[in-house]
Amino acid sequence: MAECGRKGLSLLEAARSRYESLQISDDVFGESGDDSSENPFYSTTGDSNSDNGGEAEDARRSSGTVSSGSTGRSQQEEEEEEEEEEEGWRDTLRDISLAQYKDTHGPTQKMPATATAMDFFQLFVPDNVIQNMVTQTNMYAKKYQERFGSDEGWTNVTPAEMKAFLGFVISTSVQRCESVLSIWSSGFFSNRSIALKMSQARFEKILKYFHIVAFRSSQGGNQGLYKIQPFLDSLQQSFSCTFRPSQTQVLHEPLIDEDPVFITTCTERELRKRKKRKFSLWVRQCSSTGFICQIYVHLKEAPGPDGLDTLKKPQLHSMVAKQLCQNLAGRNAIIFTGPSITSLNLFQEFEKQEIYCCGLLSTRKSDCTGLPPSMLRNPDGPQQRGQYRTKMKGNMSLISWYNKGNFRFLTNAYSPTKQGVIIKRKSGEIPCPLAVEAFAAHLSYICKYDDKYSKYFIFHKPNKTWQQVFWLTISIAINNAYILYKMSDAYHAKRYSRAQFGERLVKELLDLDDCSPTQ
Repeated sequence: MAECGRKGLSLLEAARSRYESLQISDDVFGESGDDSSENPFYSTTGDSNSDNGGEAEDARRSSGTVSSGSTGRSQQEEEEEEEEEEEGWRDTLRDISLAQYKDTHGPTQKMPATATAMDFFQLFVPDNVIQNMVTQTNMYAKKYQERFGSDEGWTNVTPAEMKAFLGFVISTSVQRCESVLSIWSSGFFSNRSIALKMSQARFEKILKYFHIVAFRSSQGGNQGLYKIQPFLDSLQQSFSCTFRPSQTQVLHEPLIDEDPVFITTCTERELRKRKKRKFSLWVRQCSSTGFICQIYVHLKEAPGPDGLDTLKKPQLHSMVAKQLCQNLAGRNAIIFTGPSITSLNLFQEFEKQEIYCCGLLSTRKSDCTGLPPSMLRNPDGPQQRGQYRTKMKGNMSLISWYNKGNFRFLTNAYSPTKQGVIIKRKSGEIPCPLAVEAFAAHLSYICKYDDKYSKYFIFHKPNKTWQQVFWLTISIAINNAYILYKMSDAYHAKRYSRAQFGERLVKELLDLDDCSPTQ
Protein backbone atom coordinates (compact mmCIF):
# COMPACT_ATOMS: atom_id res chain seq x y z
CA MET A 1 0.00 0.00 0.00
CA ALA A 2 2.83 2.37 0.88
CA GLU A 3 4.59 1.51 -2.36
CA CYS A 4 1.40 2.28 -4.29
CA GLY A 5 1.14 5.64 -2.50
CA ARG A 6 4.77 6.50 -3.32
CA LYS A 7 4.14 5.56 -6.96
CA GLY A 8 1.11 7.85 -7.10
CA LEU A 9 3.02 10.71 -5.47
CA SER A 10 5.94 10.40 -7.89
CA LEU A 11 3.49 10.39 -10.81
CA LEU A 12 1.85 13.54 -9.47
CA GLU A 13 5.19 15.30 -8.96
CA ALA A 14 6.38 14.31 -12.44
CA ALA A 15 3.19 15.68 -14.01
CA ARG A 16 3.45 18.98 -12.16
CA SER A 17 7.12 19.41 -12.99
CA ARG A 18 6.34 19.07 -16.69
CA TYR A 19 4.20 22.22 -16.52
CA GLU A 20 6.07 24.24 -13.90
CA SER A 21 5.86 27.42 -16.00
CA LEU A 22 2.07 27.24 -15.95
CA GLN A 23 2.05 27.10 -12.16
CA ILE A 24 4.41 30.07 -11.87
CA SER A 25 2.34 32.34 -14.10
CA ASP A 26 -1.09 31.01 -13.17
CA ASP A 27 -1.88 34.01 -10.96
CA VAL A 28 -1.46 36.25 -13.98
CA PHE A 29 -3.84 38.95 -12.80
CA GLY A 30 -2.75 38.94 -9.17
CA GLU A 31 -6.20 37.98 -7.93
CA SER A 32 -6.49 34.19 -8.07
CA GLY A 33 -7.58 32.22 -5.04
CA ASP A 34 -5.53 29.62 -3.24
CA ASP A 35 -6.90 26.78 -5.37
CA SER A 36 -5.96 28.06 -8.82
CA SER A 37 -2.20 28.27 -8.34
CA GLU A 38 -1.87 24.78 -6.88
CA ASN A 39 -2.81 22.60 -9.82
CA PRO A 40 -2.96 23.47 -13.51
CA PHE A 41 -4.65 20.19 -14.40
CA TYR A 42 -8.35 19.54 -14.52
CA SER A 43 -10.68 16.61 -14.96
CA THR A 44 -12.98 16.68 -17.95
CA THR A 45 -15.71 15.94 -15.45
CA GLY A 46 -14.33 17.81 -12.47
CA ASP A 47 -17.19 17.06 -10.05
CA SER A 48 -17.14 13.30 -10.63
CA ASN A 49 -16.02 10.85 -7.97
CA SER A 50 -12.63 9.25 -7.96
CA ASP A 51 -12.07 5.72 -9.23
CA ASN A 52 -9.67 3.90 -6.92
CA GLY A 53 -7.17 1.94 -8.98
CA GLY A 54 -7.39 -1.85 -8.98
CA GLU A 55 -5.28 -4.52 -10.63
CA ALA A 56 -6.84 -3.95 -14.06
CA GLU A 57 -6.15 -0.21 -13.90
CA ASP A 58 -2.57 -0.81 -12.75
CA ALA A 59 -2.08 -3.12 -15.73
CA ARG A 60 -3.45 -0.53 -18.11
CA ARG A 61 -1.24 2.17 -16.62
CA SER A 62 1.91 0.10 -16.95
CA SER A 63 1.26 -1.32 -20.41
CA GLY A 64 0.20 1.88 -22.18
CA THR A 65 -2.34 0.06 -24.39
CA VAL A 66 -5.95 -0.71 -23.61
CA SER A 67 -8.40 -2.99 -25.31
CA SER A 68 -11.74 -1.45 -26.20
CA GLY A 69 -14.76 -3.70 -26.20
CA SER A 70 -14.93 -7.41 -26.83
CA THR A 71 -12.23 -9.30 -28.68
CA GLY A 72 -14.66 -10.92 -31.13
CA ARG A 73 -14.96 -8.88 -34.32
CA SER A 74 -17.37 -9.17 -37.23
CA GLN A 75 -16.22 -9.69 -40.80
CA GLN A 76 -17.16 -6.09 -41.59
CA GLU A 77 -14.94 -4.82 -38.78
CA GLU A 78 -12.04 -6.96 -39.97
CA GLU A 79 -12.41 -5.63 -43.52
CA GLU A 80 -12.54 -2.09 -42.16
CA GLU A 81 -9.38 -2.78 -40.14
CA GLU A 82 -7.59 -4.00 -43.26
CA GLU A 83 -8.63 -0.88 -45.20
CA GLU A 84 -7.33 1.35 -42.41
CA GLU A 85 -4.00 -0.51 -42.39
CA GLU A 86 -3.73 -0.04 -46.14
CA GLU A 87 -4.20 3.70 -45.56
CA GLY A 88 -1.38 3.61 -42.99
CA TRP A 89 -3.33 3.56 -39.67
CA ARG A 90 -1.98 0.82 -37.40
CA ASP A 91 -2.31 -0.26 -33.78
CA THR A 92 1.47 -0.69 -33.54
CA LEU A 93 2.88 2.34 -31.75
CA ARG A 94 6.38 3.76 -31.88
CA ASP A 95 8.11 6.43 -29.87
CA ILE A 96 8.59 9.86 -31.45
CA SER A 97 10.72 12.73 -30.20
CA LEU A 98 10.31 16.41 -30.95
CA ALA A 99 13.24 18.68 -31.69
CA GLN A 100 13.95 21.55 -29.31
CA TYR A 101 12.19 24.87 -29.72
CA LYS A 102 14.19 27.07 -32.09
CA ASP A 103 13.46 30.39 -30.41
CA THR A 104 13.86 32.19 -27.12
CA HIS A 105 10.76 33.22 -25.20
CA GLY A 106 9.78 36.15 -23.02
CA PRO A 107 9.87 39.96 -23.34
CA THR A 108 12.27 41.24 -25.97
CA GLN A 109 13.27 44.37 -24.05
CA LYS A 110 14.03 45.04 -20.41
CA MET A 111 11.79 47.66 -18.84
CA PRO A 112 13.20 49.69 -15.92
CA ALA A 113 11.85 49.37 -12.40
CA THR A 114 10.51 52.92 -12.74
CA ALA A 115 8.37 52.08 -15.81
CA THR A 116 4.75 53.18 -15.48
CA ALA A 117 1.50 51.62 -16.68
CA MET A 118 1.54 54.16 -19.51
CA ASP A 119 5.02 53.00 -20.56
CA PHE A 120 3.79 49.42 -20.95
CA PHE A 121 0.59 50.49 -22.73
CA GLN A 122 2.56 52.60 -25.17
CA LEU A 123 4.58 49.58 -26.23
CA PHE A 124 1.41 48.76 -28.19
CA VAL A 125 -0.28 52.17 -28.62
CA PRO A 126 2.60 54.64 -28.97
CA ASP A 127 2.35 58.40 -29.43
CA ASN A 128 2.49 58.22 -33.23
CA VAL A 129 -0.60 55.97 -33.25
CA ILE A 130 -2.44 58.41 -30.97
CA GLN A 131 -1.32 61.31 -33.17
CA ASN A 132 -2.79 59.50 -36.18
CA MET A 133 -6.12 59.21 -34.31
CA VAL A 134 -5.97 62.97 -33.74
CA THR A 135 -5.28 63.70 -37.41
CA GLN A 136 -7.92 61.34 -38.77
CA THR A 137 -10.56 62.52 -36.28
CA ASN A 138 -10.01 66.17 -37.22
CA MET A 139 -10.08 65.29 -40.93
CA TYR A 140 -13.36 63.40 -40.53
CA ALA A 141 -14.91 66.23 -38.50
CA LYS A 142 -13.96 68.78 -41.18
CA LYS A 143 -15.35 66.66 -44.02
CA TYR A 144 -18.52 65.87 -42.06
CA GLN A 145 -19.21 69.52 -41.39
CA GLU A 146 -18.55 70.46 -45.02
CA ARG A 147 -21.26 68.01 -46.01
CA PHE A 148 -23.84 68.43 -43.24
CA GLY A 149 -23.17 71.94 -41.94
CA SER A 150 -20.84 73.48 -39.41
CA ASP A 151 -20.75 72.40 -35.78
CA GLU A 152 -20.22 75.49 -33.68
CA GLY A 153 -19.30 73.51 -30.59
CA TRP A 154 -16.43 71.69 -32.31
CA THR A 155 -12.74 72.54 -32.10
CA ASN A 156 -9.92 70.33 -33.33
CA VAL A 157 -8.95 67.64 -30.87
CA THR A 158 -5.42 67.66 -29.40
CA PRO A 159 -3.17 64.69 -28.49
CA ALA A 160 -3.77 65.37 -24.78
CA GLU A 161 -7.53 65.31 -25.33
CA MET A 162 -7.27 62.09 -27.35
CA LYS A 163 -5.37 60.40 -24.51
CA ALA A 164 -8.02 61.61 -22.07
CA PHE A 165 -10.74 60.31 -24.41
CA LEU A 166 -9.08 56.87 -24.42
CA GLY A 167 -8.74 57.05 -20.65
CA PHE A 168 -12.44 57.74 -20.13
CA VAL A 169 -13.49 54.77 -22.25
CA ILE A 170 -10.86 52.46 -20.72
CA SER A 171 -12.15 53.41 -17.25
CA THR A 172 -15.32 51.41 -17.98
CA SER A 173 -13.20 48.24 -17.81
CA VAL A 174 -12.18 49.09 -14.25
CA GLN A 175 -15.35 50.68 -12.89
CA ARG A 176 -17.55 48.26 -14.91
CA CYS A 177 -20.15 50.94 -15.67
CA GLU A 178 -22.67 50.14 -18.39
CA SER A 179 -22.16 53.47 -20.17
CA VAL A 180 -19.12 55.71 -20.37
CA LEU A 181 -21.44 58.72 -19.98
CA SER A 182 -22.27 57.48 -16.47
CA ILE A 183 -18.96 59.07 -15.40
CA TRP A 184 -20.64 62.50 -15.49
CA SER A 185 -23.95 61.37 -13.98
CA SER A 186 -25.02 61.63 -10.36
CA GLY A 187 -25.77 57.92 -10.10
CA PHE A 188 -23.93 54.90 -8.79
CA PHE A 189 -21.37 54.79 -11.63
CA SER A 190 -20.41 58.46 -11.47
CA ASN A 191 -16.72 59.21 -11.08
CA ARG A 192 -16.13 62.81 -10.09
CA SER A 193 -12.39 62.26 -9.66
CA ILE A 194 -11.93 61.99 -13.43
CA ALA A 195 -15.08 63.76 -14.70
CA LEU A 196 -13.55 67.19 -14.06
CA LYS A 197 -10.80 66.53 -16.60
CA MET A 198 -13.17 66.98 -19.55
CA SER A 199 -16.78 68.07 -19.90
CA GLN A 200 -19.37 65.56 -21.01
CA ALA A 201 -20.23 67.76 -24.01
CA ARG A 202 -16.63 67.78 -25.20
CA PHE A 203 -16.33 64.02 -24.74
CA GLU A 204 -19.48 63.44 -26.80
CA LYS A 205 -18.13 65.65 -29.59
CA ILE A 206 -14.91 63.62 -29.79
CA LEU A 207 -16.93 60.41 -29.63
CA LYS A 208 -19.08 61.62 -32.53
CA TYR A 209 -16.14 62.28 -34.86
CA PHE A 210 -13.63 59.69 -33.57
CA HIS A 211 -11.89 57.85 -36.43
CA ILE A 212 -8.80 55.75 -37.10
CA VAL A 213 -9.10 56.07 -40.89
CA ALA A 214 -11.32 58.92 -42.05
CA PHE A 215 -11.59 57.99 -45.73
CA ARG A 216 -11.45 54.79 -47.75
CA SER A 217 -8.16 54.20 -49.56
CA SER A 218 -8.24 53.93 -53.34
CA GLN A 219 -6.12 50.77 -53.04
CA GLY A 220 -9.00 48.84 -51.51
CA GLY A 221 -7.67 46.18 -49.14
CA ASN A 222 -9.90 44.59 -46.48
CA GLN A 223 -13.06 46.52 -47.29
CA GLY A 224 -15.05 45.77 -44.14
CA LEU A 225 -12.18 46.69 -41.81
CA TYR A 226 -10.60 49.54 -43.76
CA LYS A 227 -11.43 52.01 -40.96
CA ILE A 228 -9.31 50.07 -38.49
CA GLN A 229 -6.91 47.92 -40.52
CA PRO A 230 -3.86 50.23 -40.11
CA PHE A 231 -4.34 50.12 -36.34
CA LEU A 232 -4.67 46.32 -36.36
CA ASP A 233 -1.49 46.03 -38.44
CA SER A 234 0.40 48.32 -36.06
CA LEU A 235 -0.89 46.44 -33.02
CA GLN A 236 0.05 43.10 -34.53
CA GLN A 237 3.58 44.28 -35.26
CA SER A 238 3.99 45.57 -31.71
CA PHE A 239 2.80 42.24 -30.26
CA SER A 240 5.45 40.42 -32.33
CA CYS A 241 8.24 42.89 -31.49
CA THR A 242 7.74 43.06 -27.73
CA PHE A 243 7.26 39.40 -26.80
CA ARG A 244 8.31 35.94 -27.97
CA PRO A 245 5.96 33.15 -26.89
CA SER A 246 6.90 29.79 -25.40
CA GLN A 247 6.93 26.61 -27.46
CA THR A 248 3.34 25.74 -26.51
CA GLN A 249 0.60 28.02 -27.88
CA VAL A 250 -3.17 27.84 -28.27
CA LEU A 251 -5.44 28.83 -31.16
CA HIS A 252 -8.92 29.78 -29.97
CA GLU A 253 -11.69 32.38 -29.80
CA PRO A 254 -11.41 34.35 -26.54
CA LEU A 255 -14.50 35.19 -24.53
CA ILE A 256 -15.95 38.42 -25.91
CA ASP A 257 -19.64 38.04 -25.14
CA GLU A 258 -21.64 40.55 -23.13
CA ASP A 259 -21.23 40.51 -19.38
CA PRO A 260 -24.04 38.27 -18.04
CA VAL A 261 -24.75 40.62 -15.12
CA PHE A 262 -25.30 43.50 -17.53
CA ILE A 263 -27.55 41.36 -19.74
CA THR A 264 -29.83 40.60 -16.80
CA THR A 265 -30.26 44.32 -16.11
CA CYS A 266 -31.35 45.04 -19.71
CA THR A 267 -35.00 45.27 -20.60
CA GLU A 268 -36.35 43.06 -23.39
CA ARG A 269 -36.57 46.10 -25.65
CA GLU A 270 -32.91 47.00 -25.02
CA LEU A 271 -31.85 43.43 -25.81
CA ARG A 272 -33.73 43.52 -29.12
CA LYS A 273 -32.08 46.82 -30.01
CA ARG A 274 -28.60 45.45 -29.30
CA LYS A 275 -27.28 44.15 -32.59
CA LYS A 276 -25.71 40.72 -32.86
CA ARG A 277 -21.93 40.83 -33.17
CA LYS A 278 -20.94 40.76 -36.84
CA PHE A 279 -17.37 39.56 -36.41
CA SER A 280 -15.41 36.74 -34.84
CA LEU A 281 -12.00 37.17 -33.24
CA TRP A 282 -9.37 34.42 -33.21
CA VAL A 283 -6.07 34.58 -31.39
CA ARG A 284 -2.79 32.71 -31.04
CA GLN A 285 -1.94 32.80 -27.36
CA CYS A 286 1.12 31.78 -25.36
CA SER A 287 -0.10 29.04 -23.04
CA SER A 288 2.57 29.74 -20.40
CA THR A 289 1.82 33.43 -19.84
CA GLY A 290 -1.51 34.21 -21.50
CA PHE A 291 0.12 36.79 -23.80
CA ILE A 292 -1.88 37.09 -27.03
CA CYS A 293 0.69 36.95 -29.82
CA GLN A 294 -1.52 37.37 -32.87
CA ILE A 295 -5.12 38.27 -33.65
CA TYR A 296 -7.33 37.59 -36.65
CA VAL A 297 -10.68 39.33 -37.21
CA HIS A 298 -13.23 37.77 -39.55
CA LEU A 299 -16.35 39.67 -40.58
CA LYS A 300 -19.31 37.30 -40.68
CA GLU A 301 -21.54 39.10 -43.16
CA ALA A 302 -19.14 40.98 -45.42
CA PRO A 303 -17.59 39.50 -48.59
CA GLY A 304 -13.95 38.69 -47.96
CA PRO A 305 -10.89 38.35 -50.17
CA ASP A 306 -10.51 35.15 -52.19
CA GLY A 307 -14.13 34.21 -51.54
CA LEU A 308 -13.79 33.76 -47.78
CA ASP A 309 -17.49 34.49 -47.38
CA THR A 310 -18.32 31.29 -49.30
CA LEU A 311 -16.09 28.96 -47.24
CA LYS A 312 -17.65 26.35 -45.00
CA LYS A 313 -16.76 26.45 -41.30
CA PRO A 314 -13.98 23.79 -41.34
CA GLN A 315 -12.38 25.47 -44.36
CA LEU A 316 -12.71 28.91 -42.78
CA HIS A 317 -11.21 27.77 -39.48
CA SER A 318 -8.36 26.03 -41.30
CA MET A 319 -7.63 29.28 -43.16
CA VAL A 320 -7.74 31.22 -39.87
CA ALA A 321 -5.24 28.77 -38.32
CA LYS A 322 -2.86 29.22 -41.25
CA GLN A 323 -3.06 33.00 -40.92
CA LEU A 324 -2.37 32.87 -37.18
CA CYS A 325 0.60 30.52 -37.58
CA GLN A 326 2.24 32.08 -40.64
CA ASN A 327 5.18 33.38 -38.55
CA LEU A 328 5.88 30.07 -36.76
CA ALA A 329 7.39 28.03 -39.59
CA GLY A 330 10.66 26.29 -38.75
CA ARG A 331 10.53 26.86 -34.97
CA ASN A 332 9.19 23.49 -33.72
CA ALA A 333 6.28 25.20 -31.98
CA ILE A 334 3.45 23.11 -30.49
CA ILE A 335 -0.07 24.36 -31.23
CA PHE A 336 -3.15 23.27 -29.27
CA THR A 337 -6.44 23.50 -31.14
CA GLY A 338 -10.15 23.01 -30.53
CA PRO A 339 -12.46 20.74 -32.54
CA SER A 340 -13.33 23.34 -35.18
CA ILE A 341 -9.67 23.63 -36.26
CA THR A 342 -8.40 20.08 -35.70
CA SER A 343 -8.02 18.13 -38.96
CA LEU A 344 -5.55 15.63 -40.40
CA ASN A 345 -4.89 17.65 -43.56
CA LEU A 346 -4.10 20.85 -41.62
CA PHE A 347 -1.84 19.06 -39.13
CA GLN A 348 0.08 17.35 -41.93
CA GLU A 349 0.52 20.68 -43.71
CA PHE A 350 1.79 22.27 -40.49
CA GLU A 351 4.21 19.37 -39.90
CA LYS A 352 5.94 20.17 -43.20
CA GLN A 353 6.58 23.67 -41.78
CA GLU A 354 7.93 22.23 -38.48
CA ILE A 355 4.79 23.28 -36.62
CA TYR A 356 3.40 20.47 -34.47
CA CYS A 357 -0.13 20.13 -33.16
CA CYS A 358 -2.32 18.58 -30.50
CA GLY A 359 -6.05 19.00 -30.97
CA LEU A 360 -9.36 17.85 -29.56
CA LEU A 361 -11.41 16.08 -32.22
CA SER A 362 -15.20 16.09 -32.63
CA THR A 363 -17.07 13.92 -35.13
CA ARG A 364 -19.64 16.73 -35.40
CA LYS A 365 -17.44 19.85 -35.59
CA SER A 366 -14.12 18.60 -36.99
CA ASP A 367 -13.07 17.77 -40.52
CA CYS A 368 -12.55 14.00 -40.13
CA THR A 369 -11.32 13.40 -43.68
CA GLY A 370 -8.62 10.71 -43.77
CA LEU A 371 -9.21 9.44 -40.22
CA PRO A 372 -9.99 5.76 -39.51
CA PRO A 373 -13.77 5.23 -39.00
CA SER A 374 -13.21 2.60 -36.31
CA MET A 375 -11.65 5.26 -34.05
CA LEU A 376 -14.55 7.67 -34.57
CA ARG A 377 -17.21 5.28 -33.24
CA ASN A 378 -17.90 4.68 -29.58
CA PRO A 379 -17.23 1.08 -28.49
CA ASP A 380 -20.27 -1.13 -27.87
CA GLY A 381 -19.06 -2.61 -24.61
CA PRO A 382 -18.70 -0.88 -21.22
CA GLN A 383 -15.59 1.18 -20.61
CA GLN A 384 -13.63 2.21 -17.56
CA ARG A 385 -12.30 5.69 -16.88
CA GLY A 386 -8.80 6.10 -18.22
CA GLN A 387 -9.28 3.42 -20.87
CA TYR A 388 -7.91 4.42 -24.27
CA ARG A 389 -6.94 3.17 -27.69
CA THR A 390 -4.45 4.68 -30.12
CA LYS A 391 -3.76 4.28 -33.82
CA MET A 392 -0.75 5.72 -35.56
CA LYS A 393 0.08 6.83 -39.10
CA GLY A 394 3.58 8.18 -39.61
CA ASN A 395 4.10 10.61 -36.71
CA MET A 396 0.36 11.23 -36.33
CA SER A 397 -1.52 9.60 -33.47
CA LEU A 398 -5.30 9.36 -33.08
CA ILE A 399 -6.33 8.73 -29.48
CA SER A 400 -9.74 7.68 -28.20
CA TRP A 401 -9.78 8.17 -24.41
CA TYR A 402 -12.67 7.54 -22.01
CA ASN A 403 -13.51 9.72 -19.01
CA LYS A 404 -17.28 9.48 -18.46
CA GLY A 405 -17.49 10.04 -22.20
CA ASN A 406 -15.31 9.39 -25.24
CA PHE A 407 -12.77 12.09 -26.08
CA ARG A 408 -10.62 11.96 -29.20
CA PHE A 409 -7.30 13.70 -29.77
CA LEU A 410 -5.16 14.06 -32.88
CA THR A 411 -1.48 14.85 -32.36
CA ASN A 412 1.99 14.66 -33.85
CA ALA A 413 3.59 16.59 -30.97
CA TYR A 414 3.59 13.91 -28.27
CA SER A 415 4.73 10.29 -28.32
CA PRO A 416 1.83 7.81 -28.07
CA THR A 417 3.98 5.46 -26.00
CA LYS A 418 4.44 7.92 -23.15
CA GLN A 419 2.10 7.93 -20.17
CA GLY A 420 0.42 10.87 -18.49
CA VAL A 421 -2.18 11.43 -15.82
CA ILE A 422 -5.16 13.70 -15.30
CA ILE A 423 -5.15 14.90 -11.71
CA LYS A 424 -8.62 15.62 -10.38
CA ARG A 425 -9.30 18.65 -8.23
CA LYS A 426 -10.62 16.68 -5.28
CA SER A 427 -8.68 13.41 -5.35
CA GLY A 428 -7.56 10.59 -7.55
CA GLU A 429 -5.79 10.19 -10.85
CA ILE A 430 -6.95 9.07 -14.28
CA PRO A 431 -4.35 7.45 -16.58
CA CYS A 432 -4.07 8.84 -20.08
CA PRO A 433 -1.56 9.32 -22.90
CA LEU A 434 0.87 12.20 -22.45
CA ALA A 435 -0.89 14.17 -25.23
CA VAL A 436 -4.15 14.20 -23.25
CA GLU A 437 -2.39 15.38 -20.11
CA ALA A 438 -0.65 18.18 -22.00
CA PHE A 439 -3.87 19.29 -23.69
CA ALA A 440 -5.70 19.40 -20.35
CA ALA A 441 -2.91 21.35 -18.64
CA HIS A 442 -2.48 24.04 -21.28
CA LEU A 443 -6.15 24.49 -22.11
CA SER A 444 -7.14 24.75 -18.45
CA TYR A 445 -4.60 27.55 -18.04
CA ILE A 446 -6.07 29.44 -21.01
CA CYS A 447 -9.57 28.94 -19.58
CA LYS A 448 -8.40 30.53 -16.32
CA TYR A 449 -6.91 33.40 -18.28
CA ASP A 450 -10.19 33.93 -20.14
CA ASP A 451 -12.12 33.94 -16.87
CA LYS A 452 -9.89 36.75 -15.59
CA TYR A 453 -9.65 38.57 -18.91
CA SER A 454 -13.43 38.79 -19.32
CA LYS A 455 -13.62 40.85 -16.12
CA TYR A 456 -11.63 43.65 -17.76
CA PHE A 457 -13.54 44.25 -20.95
CA ILE A 458 -14.02 47.82 -22.01
CA PHE A 459 -17.74 48.03 -21.36
CA HIS A 460 -18.35 50.76 -23.93
CA LYS A 461 -20.38 48.99 -26.65
CA PRO A 462 -20.71 51.08 -29.84
CA ASN A 463 -22.99 49.96 -32.67
CA LYS A 464 -20.40 50.26 -35.43
CA THR A 465 -18.44 47.06 -36.02
CA TRP A 466 -15.06 48.73 -36.54
CA GLN A 467 -15.41 50.53 -33.20
CA GLN A 468 -16.33 47.27 -31.45
CA VAL A 469 -13.19 45.67 -32.88
CA PHE A 470 -11.09 48.69 -31.88
CA TRP A 471 -12.12 48.71 -28.21
CA LEU A 472 -11.83 44.92 -27.99
CA THR A 473 -8.25 45.01 -29.31
CA ILE A 474 -7.45 47.88 -26.93
CA SER A 475 -8.61 45.58 -24.11
CA ILE A 476 -6.26 42.87 -25.40
CA ALA A 477 -3.40 45.38 -25.58
CA ILE A 478 -3.94 46.42 -21.95
CA ASN A 479 -3.96 42.81 -20.78
CA ASN A 480 -0.76 42.14 -22.73
CA ALA A 481 0.75 45.28 -21.18
CA TYR A 482 -0.07 43.96 -17.72
CA ILE A 483 1.55 40.60 -18.48
CA LEU A 484 4.76 42.38 -19.54
CA TYR A 485 4.52 44.50 -16.39
CA LYS A 486 4.31 41.37 -14.22
CA MET A 487 7.41 39.95 -15.93
CA SER A 488 9.43 43.15 -15.40
CA ASP A 489 11.36 44.75 -12.54
CA ALA A 490 8.59 47.35 -12.25
CA TYR A 491 6.30 44.70 -10.74
CA HIS A 492 8.80 43.98 -8.00
CA ALA A 493 8.91 47.69 -7.18
CA LYS A 494 5.12 48.12 -6.98
CA ARG A 495 2.95 45.03 -7.08
CA TYR A 496 -0.27 46.16 -8.74
CA SER A 497 -3.16 43.82 -9.42
CA ARG A 498 -4.83 43.96 -12.82
CA ALA A 499 -7.54 46.29 -11.49
CA GLN A 500 -4.97 48.62 -9.91
CA PHE A 501 -2.92 48.58 -13.12
CA GLY A 502 -6.03 49.64 -15.05
CA GLU A 503 -6.77 52.46 -12.61
CA ARG A 504 -3.22 53.73 -12.84
CA LEU A 505 -3.31 53.66 -16.64
CA VAL A 506 -6.55 55.67 -16.70
CA LYS A 507 -5.10 58.35 -14.42
CA GLU A 508 -1.90 58.57 -16.46
CA LEU A 509 -3.88 58.92 -19.69
CA LEU A 510 -5.89 61.69 -18.05
CA ASP A 511 -2.67 63.27 -16.75
CA LEU A 512 -3.96 63.43 -13.21
CA ASP A 513 -1.48 64.41 -10.51
CA ASP A 514 -2.33 61.52 -8.20
CA CYS A 515 -1.46 58.39 -10.18
CA SER A 516 -1.52 55.96 -7.27
CA PRO A 517 -4.24 53.31 -7.67
CA THR A 518 -6.94 52.67 -5.11
CA GLN A 519 -5.69 50.16 -2.60
